[in-house]
Amino acid sequence: MKIDHLVVNVDKPIQEDEGFIKKIHSLGLPYVPKWGKGTKGFKVSNIWVGNEYLELVRLKTKDGGGWIDDWTEQYNNGHRGLIGFALEVDDIEETYERLKNEGLLITKPETLEYKWFFKQLTKRMPWKNAYLQKLEGMPFQFFLQQLDDEQSKQDIQEFMYPNSRDNQIQGVKEIKIYGKLTSNDKEMLKILFDTYQDKEKMFSIWLDHQAIHFIDAEAFTVEVILDCENADFEGKQMMIENIVLKNG
Repeated sequence: MKIDHLVVNVDKPIQEDEGFIKKIHSLGLPYVPKWGKGTKGFKVSNIWVGNEYLELVRLKTKDGGGWIDDWTEQYNNGHRGLIGFALEVDDIEETYERLKNEGLLITKPETLEYKWFFKQLTKRMPWKNAYLQKLEGMPFQFFLQQLDDEQSKQDIQEFMYPNSRDNQIQGVKEIKIYGKLTSNDKEMLKILFDTYQDKEKMFSIWLDHQAIHFIDAEAFTVEVILDCENADFEGKQMMIENIVLKNG
């Protein structure tokens, strides 16, 4: 299991304001928002960071144009910032069965698809997602993702361009999530993740070469620390909605 990407609800300027786009570039992060997928109802733009990325989502219509129903409702209710946290798994069916058997609420793995061209055509993505129960204390949810096969994985990696690797920013190494976890949230995390540490003010999760830290705080904010090997960009940071991007 590894961090794959973050889904972030954003407003129009983050995808269209040239000044804001240049701020992202100033961190060494190539960003070409017009290249992202979308329909009449939603627009996605991506910041590719090694094998990880931020998926920035803006709704253009109230119905979301085929976007995920629950996330569409939250967007229309004013949610901005982190809405979905994708975890890549090797066997989504096996992981689904394990989590379900251990008592977690999780949707059956299904191929992501959405309607476009006046809902006459269906676009099927080469991966499956399974969505876990929502956190009680924070307004986002984890979901699992697995690409269909190795060829799909190679195709996606080639698609992840332009990429911050060209500027020696290799990927996401750590994510700090500030806010309040409930006791039920912690029990869910203990089932979902194999390696963790539960302290009074911090709940830490360790993956292969990445870490996720939940830190007790009043406000819900997120800090994404990138693996930066370029002295020209080291230490630079900026905020996108409630997410701080920081070159570590």
